[in-house]
Amino acid sequence: ERNQADVSEAKSGRTDLIFLIRFRHCCLLRNQRCLLAYLYDRLLRIRALRWEYGSVLPNTIQFHMSAEEVEWFHRYKKSLATYMRSVGGEEGLDLTQDIKPPKSLYIEVRCLRDHGEFEIDDGTTILLKKNSQHFLPRWKCEQLIRQGVLEHVLS
Repeated sequence: ERNQADVSEAKSGRTDLIFLIRFRHCCLLRNQRCLLAYLYDRLLRIRALRWEYGSVLPNTIQFHMSAEEVEWFHRYKKSLATYMRSVGGEEGLDLTQDIKPPKSLYIEVRCLRDHGEFEIDDGTTILLKKNSQHFLPRWKCEQLIRQGVLEHVLS
């Protein structure tokens, strides 16, 4: 507002205000660039949360997000799901399945909390109780590991 007032005075003949006007304008542009860089970094971090936690964010993380950021997360989640359904045949292709390339198809996991029954592709069901250990297919339990239900037991 002060810059606009000084611009109208400069038009009426006060040329000594031109440097002050330019300085303020450069400061405003710098602040705008900093804000845009900050917002872009937050969007990149929110996008990374989808890959790390899956389609449901923990409440502790969602608490620190604005309503617009939560809405952007949901739109990104839907867009990613649509893309994954469109590739890979009838069932689609889950791109979030293996964040790191697996060394083996089966891993040993320990259940950190009671989760209930868990079904594997061959039809067997396993009861996931606290402190129980199981030898499961990596791709079936990776999502539960990210959610904190299971823990990968390293030998």
